[in-house]
Amino acid sequence: MLDIFFKFTYKTKNVLYAFVGRGSSMRLTRAGEYAVRCVMCLARNGGGKKVVSRQDVAACGDIPSHFLAKIAQQLSRAGIVEILQGARGGYRLIVPPEKLTLLEVIEAIIGEIFLTDCVIRPESCHASSSCAVNNVWMQARDQLRQTLSRVTFAQLLEEESCCVLHSSMFPAQENKAL
Repeated sequence: MLDIFFKFTYKTKNVLYAFVGRGSSMRLTRAGEYAVRCVMCLARNGGGKKVVSRQDVAACGDIPSHFLAKIAQQLSRAGIVEILQGARGGYRLIVPPEKLTLLEVIEAIIGEIFLTDCVIRPESCHASSSCAVNNVWMQARDQLRQTLSRVTFAQLLEEESCCVLHSSMFPAQENKAL
């Protein structure tokens, strides 16, 4: 059952939408979603060879500009994005899209992925070491992290994936053989 869940998540390109229970859902944070959009915009626009203005990234990814600044700071601290100040400033992708995974970007924003408190802090539950449910949470977490670590931004660009990415703003870059 867990394999079906993660294949569904990857195939739909909605990054981490998993429905559980009665109408409730586990969901990637808005900051994580915006970070993926930001990196997609930068990867699409030269993959680090060009500086993209803050306004263009915000428009391209449909990201509120005040939120983009916070996300860019976190991506910069993680060594994913370079922030350039000044009139010609903006953002540049530091890590090549073919080496940058969804997992790296998402965890740069939200920290390491954990599904429950007992996974992140075993001491919060007196039974976590022997709990069958905890073992399922750990397996689900591991599968999710593995799935996200196998998907690069270069792959997502090839598939012209889910993100808003106003394509008229940044035409897809042609892949050149090395």
